[in-house]
Amino acid sequence: MTKFNIAILIPVHNGIKYTSKCLKGLYGLIEREPVSKARFNIIVIDDGSDDGTEEMIQTEFPQTILLKGNGNLWWSGGINEGMKFAINQLNCNYLLWWNNDIVPAADYFSKLITILIAESPEVAGSKIYYAHDPKMIWSMGGIFDTRNGRKFMTGMNAYDSEKFKRIYSADWLPGMGTILHKSVIEKIGMLDNLNFPQYHGDSDYTLRAKKAGYQIKVFPQLEIWNDKSNSGLLHRDNFRLLMRSLTDIKSNYHIGKDFLFYRRYATSILAYQTILIKYCLYVGGFIKWRILSLFGLKKKSASY
Repeated sequence: MTKFNIAILIPVHNGIKYTSKCLKGLYGLIEREPVSKARFNIIVIDDGSDDGTEEMIQTEFPQTILLKGNGNLWWSGGINEGMKFAINQLNCNYLLWWNNDIVPAADYFSKLITILIAESPEVAGSKIYYAHDPKMIWSMGGIFDTRNGRKFMTGMNAYDSEKFKRIYSADWLPGMGTILHKSVIEKIGMLDNLNFPQYHGDSDYTLRAKKAGYQIKVFPQLEIWNDKSNSGLLHRDNFRLLMRSLTDIKSNYHIGKDFLFYRRYATSILAYQTILIKYCLYVGGFIKWRILSLFGLKKKSASY
């Protein structure tokens, strides 16, 4: 008897190489180490890719459930479509948010089932490392202080150690390695894909779940590695890109979305100082390095 019917939801737009590698890895793990009492359904939500993603999946991974968008779903809309299909058509009781640029540990899924049996979590997160530095943590869950506005991820840029081997409580979770029981969706609804189609869609939803009374735990046994080189729009020392990044949906520096998130969750006007600091550092850093470049000084490029 299948006790856990789990949908792995992967929204994509182009990035065929990432998607192919991701699916090959997932099927390899699931087929090599089948987990008793569990069924895994891999759902790719292809939001209007024009790089051959659909044909590749149909040819190389025909067992994949492929949902199609027209390019307007973005991340939140893609996840919503996947969750609706998984619950209504496949009768899944757990939904696992995934990205095509993450790699799980070899025992990720067996440990996931062990946790579901022992803990029965309704909202749970994974320990996420940087792919370029496999021992450096990117996230052990997120914290949001509604009074001072600090929004950050526990453990970010710290090297793994004993203190990160315990279960952490979080206010919100990023959109990868996050698992939800279907009862959460039935209670609080879908992601807000209209206001947060890309960035903040994950933190908005899981913070909503926290406010609705759900405990959010991050389990260190669930290890994944994230390739950050495939994420977001940054200025990359270009003035036009800088201006675009302040209003583009693909950017984590979208001023409008930041203010909307804080209007929704901040409980003090002091919280907005965090937004001010964020953009002073972002724009100020751009100006600083443009000036220094006139004297031949160049900023060291990130390795990811």
